[in-house]
Amino acid sequence: MARRRGWRRKRNRRLTAAGIALLAAVVIFWSRIWPLVLAAVGLAGVGALVWWGWRTHREIRRKDAVFRAEQRVLDANRTLEKVDKLHWRDFERMVAAMFREGGCPEAKWVGGKGDLGRDVAGVLPDGRSMVVQCKHFATHRSVISRDMRDLLGARTSFSADVAIFVTNTRFTTDAEKYANDNDIIVIGRNLFASWLKGSRLEYILQAGVGGQGDRKHLKTWKKTYGEPGRGRRKKPAS
Repeated sequence: MARRRGWRRKRNRRLTAAGIALLAAVVIFWSRIWPLVLAAVGLAGVGALVWWGWRTHREIRRKDAVFRAEQRVLDANRTLEKVDKLHWRDFERMVAAMFREGGCPEAKWVGGKGDLGRDVAGVLPDGRSMVVQCKHFATHRSVISRDMRDLLGARTSFSADVAIFVTNTRFTTDAEKYANDNDIIVIGRNLFASWLKGSRLEYILQAGVGGQGDRKHLKTWKKTYGEPGRGRRKKPAS
């Protein structure tokens, strides 16, 4: 043990002496060394700037590729009939593209596993932050209040100003009440169709606060798909 301590003391003395010698050499030959030091610092700075630029450029290209892919999905599915056949993930990406097209350039798809009830995030044209949850169902199904709970958690977790629920189908009466009680904007099938055909986003959001359609629309819906919320398509007459 004593021998090991002695060896450590000798090593520390040698390192200290080497450090002092190096410092003395830098002081003595500083006039010759400083241009090299300055050049090394400059090269390191240029290298860091180039690396940052490359990373930024790559990220911009990646986002642009994602946005273009989502826009292609939107352009290829401008009718409800086509939308109903989409995969749920493509529907979410399509909604992100629709928000960007409506004046929200920062809107992006963030859904997938562990999305915490937030499929699309971004900022509305009026500056309010938003979280959007999407549900792509078969047309005979309806969104129920339970489907909307995660969206409330997302609004709190991400400190968003506005919570929006978008679906290609309808909301049950309980779901509409739940949305009204919790200040959730709902975009059901009829509003989504209007939005898809080119209605301005601000009008869609205003209408979404008040519900999803009048009695005439509901009557048409029942005739086409059966009573909302029953979970089974009405059998055609034989």
